[in-house]
Amino acid sequence: MTQTKKLEVWLRGPVNGVPALLQPVAHALQQACEEVESFMQDFPEDLIWERPAGVASVGYHLQHLTGILQRLLTYARGEALSEDQLAFLYSEGKPTEATAQDLVQRYREQLNKALEQLKQTDENTLTEVRRVGRAQVESTVMGLLFHAAEHSMRHVGQLLVTARVLRGQAKEA
Repeated sequence: MTQTKKLEVWLRGPVNGVPALLQPVAHALQQACEEVESFMQDFPEDLIWERPAGVASVGYHLQHLTGILQRLLTYARGEALSEDQLAFLYSEGKPTEATAQDLVQRYREQLNKALEQLKQTDENTLTEVRRVGRAQVESTVMGLLFHAAEHSMRHVGQLLVTARVLRGQAKEA
């Protein structure tokens, strides 16, 4: 493993093609995905929908990471959510036949779309107003993109703790 790979994403330098002001977003999103991919390797399939102490399942967090990224980037483009996106939102946390690796792959695919959108985002639009949700709450392009990054990291942290607890319980059993 090279020294660069050992560094956290934000210390590895600029993400190619991403505007300077959006580098923190790209770094955080890539860091989140790397941590998920690493931690979910060999995760026991029978634990994916378990909810220790009533917290959200690993499966929920994987679904939500994909969904929230897609939704926030949709709003950042100035678009309303589609019926498919709303259906996905309402299905988050409901067990599916998808494996943990299927859910991780879907998240990776959404992350790649997010990075492409960041590359296409003109820095001059970052303060433009965007409306969020049915209530049409006011935000900005920058607000939505940064929230996508911080919200992703929040759920990655929750996913990692839940997964670690579940693995620990499985070892004890």
